[in-house]
Amino acid sequence: MKNENYELAKRLRHELHQHPELSNEEVWTKKHLMDFLEANTKLEIIDNGSWFYCIYRAGTDKPNIAFRADFDALPMDEYIELPWGSQIPGKAHKCGHDGHSATLAGFALEIDQMGADRDIFFLFQPAEETGDGAIQCVDFIKEHNIDEIYAYHNMSGFPYKSVGIIDGTTMCASKGMTIHLEGAPTHASQPEKGVNPSFAIGKILGAIPEFTSPEKNKGLILCTVVQIDVGEKAFGIAASKGDLRMTIRALYEEELDRLQENLENFAKAQAEEFGLKVSFQYNDEFPETFNHKESADKVRFVTKAKGIELVEMKEAFRGSEDFGHYTKLTKGAFFFIGNGEDHPHVHTNEFDFRDELIESGVELFKELVKL
Repeated sequence: MKNENYELAKRLRHELHQHPELSNEEVWTKKHLMDFLEANTKLEIIDNGSWFYCIYRAGTDKPNIAFRADFDALPMDEYIELPWGSQIPGKAHKCGHDGHSATLAGFALEIDQMGADRDIFFLFQPAEETGDGAIQCVDFIKEHNIDEIYAYHNMSGFPYKSVGIIDGTTMCASKGMTIHLEGAPTHASQPEKGVNPSFAIGKILGAIPEFTSPEKNKGLILCTVVQIDVGEKAFGIAASKGDLRMTIRALYEEELDRLQENLENFAKAQAEEFGLKVSFQYNDEFPETFNHKESADKVRFVTKAKGIELVEMKEAFRGSEDFGHYTKLTKGAFFFIGNGEDHPHVHTNEFDFRDELIESGVELFKELVKL
């Protein structure tokens, strides 16, 4: 990577870090990225409201290739002293999406200056953290006949600048699930005259181990209770409303769907038994992130060709990513670049993206274009 391009991309990363915006609020971030690319490249830029992409056109009949970066931040404070620290209280780039976007922008600079022999699409996506960013952009795949798409995520715990890859599922499917149960209030001295959801919620909790049993599922499946909210802090009134909030997660989407169906059906049965109304709400829905072997093998090839340490992952990460929406429609791979074994992990107070990974990502992307 040219040093001047690296310095531009690094400065861009620091500017993005100073002005973090949460999912679906990334107005300044998007404009700043677009302004950067307009000022430093001749690429065609297409604005799609909450997201955008730019195109390098070579005018050949070779397959179209795309690269994606996310640009939203997290609702966290900046806890460490950084010259480029967040200027917005309660918001910070503690997942490294500032670095992912700076990498893609730096890659765009290199391609614009050096050229390529195929059409390349640079996709800048919002709202990865809430799982609804990629779904906003996914029509881009069919609209431009994208034959292959790639993205990376920084990853602590991996050797510095190493590349991690796995075939098939690389990150789990997940969603937030709320079961709302509603009965009827009564005086605490006459509980038999009301309808209390507590007992139904207790039975639902008791059924979870059976639904998530390893013996009944071919892959990892989890149901994590995140909140139980029943009744009010009023000792004279029996509880009449309750919410059970869980994150349900699975290695395979089909098993996540089955877990959801089992929980819904069991909750409906409990509602009928106890005379309750029941409803369901879902948030932060992520597909499984799936790597096509052909694309993953290309990542392996360029990693070895560049003399970079390759980490063959033995299992998928339990976390989720919305990149899987793209690889449902075309070939692609999602890989990891190591922050180092002892670097603070993403979503923690001490984390900051390592600038040097910008160059690593750019060089890998440049080699993928050639295959």
